[in-house]
Amino acid sequence: MKFAGLRTLFQVKAGQRWLRVVLAGAIIALITLAGTHLTHVNATTVGFVYLVAILFIATGWGLVEAIAASLLGVIFLNFFFMPPIGTFVIADPQNWAALFAFLATAIVASQLSSHARQRTQQAVARQVEMERLYAFSRALLLTDPAQPAARQIAERIVQSFDCRAVALYDRNSGETHRAGGEDLGAIEEALQQAVLQGTVSTNELTGTAVTPVRLGGQPIGSLAIRGAALPDAALQALANLVAIGLEQERAKEATSRAEASRQSEELKSALLDAIAHEFKTPLTSIKAAATALLCAPAPKPEEQRELLTVINEESDHLGRLVTEATQTARIEAGRMVLSKEPHSVGGLISAALSQMEPVIEGRAVGVTIAPGLPQISADGELMVRAIRQLLDNASKYSPPSSPISVEAGMEGDAVTIVVADKGPGISAAEQERVFEKFFRSPAHRSNLPGSGMGLNIARAIVRAHGGEIRLDSSPGAGSRFCISIPVAGEGQRP
Repeated sequence: MKFAGLRTLFQVKAGQRWLRVVLAGAIIALITLAGTHLTHVNATTVGFVYLVAILFIATGWGLVEAIAASLLGVIFLNFFFMPPIGTFVIADPQNWAALFAFLATAIVASQLSSHARQRTQQAVARQVEMERLYAFSRALLLTDPAQPAARQIAERIVQSFDCRAVALYDRNSGETHRAGGEDLGAIEEALQQAVLQGTVSTNELTGTAVTPVRLGGQPIGSLAIRGAALPDAALQALANLVAIGLEQERAKEATSRAEASRQSEELKSALLDAIAHEFKTPLTSIKAAATALLCAPAPKPEEQRELLTVINEESDHLGRLVTEATQTARIEAGRMVLSKEPHSVGGLISAALSQMEPVIEGRAVGVTIAPGLPQISADGELMVRAIRQLLDNASKYSPPSSPISVEAGMEGDAVTIVVADKGPGISAAEQERVFEKFFRSPAHRSNLPGSGMGLNIARAIVRAHGGEIRLDSSPGAGSRFCISIPVAGEGQRP
């Protein structure tokens, strides 16, 4: 079957060449016809015209066609233009020398012209190959991290080299990625053999080349390409670029894993620091109240009740801290699950203020809720935490004697909750980073407690509800954090 295909291909090419030979002979015949009908045309003039035509034939078609035209030109020159005209007899010995000189000149000139044509074609082909390789190398820089790199590389090869089909075997994953309009069939065995043997194979019948893909001398995959007609040097250059692309993707994956591991360790450290600091206050209060109950000689009932109330409240505070730490870990792991129910905005704000009462005790807090606000569909516990985080942030970064205002209203089809303070404000450079994990202003990092996770978690909670949180602040003018949440549905009112 293979030899039959090769024979058919050879027959097609041979047929095309014979057609060009016939056309070359027709050109010589037309020149001869024109020369015989013109007066005052000698053999030298006709021979020069023959030579020019032969040069064009060699440049356009090749050496074989030019040689055939040269031989036919010698015959026509002898028969039609050298005495005795009309015969193949050469009466003058000098004409023999002229004919041989013409034939030698025509053949040598044809060969030189043909070689020049081949060199030009090779130069153009190399330029096209270089342009395609360059386009492919640029395409490797634009791969989508969300898609498998090997599949994208196969698609880029089809686009850059106009191939009919491509299959790329990634030894690391054991997968074969295909691209192109044709089906390469059961190519997996050939791809795996190329990896094991490290050799290039070509199927002349189908026009498919299979080459190993090496990096540092070690095979990391193999490539099958059909319809590109690439020379060995270009095919190896392509394989090298594919190897770089695969290794680049592996480096990105390793970097991502290392970064994820680093952030995980950083998160654990920040959470432990925050928990240690936050737990210290309620534990101190519980310890002091318990010690007073155990050591004081029969405290009065009202004193005993007050101390037990402290223990109860601070135990609840500890419970909330544990719950928050667990929620923080789940949010960072991407496992936040919302339990949405209709809630009134006023109820959420009241719950947040109630939980923050020990922190903001003695500070003026103004609450303004627009009448007739619709309910929002939210996870009440998480949304209260987001509001509480803004209140905590306002209390930390504003003077103890300055007021905090909480406003709720409508903005388009969303309910807004604004927490504003009279603190020193936030610079434009830091406003872009306040919602980043672990970011804390250098001006307050050493004198205020915190992990730098609060605003980031608040934003994650709000975004999980389909809303957004934004900041409006300037140095010396305080800060306004605004939460925007879509309404729960028409007709729902508190």
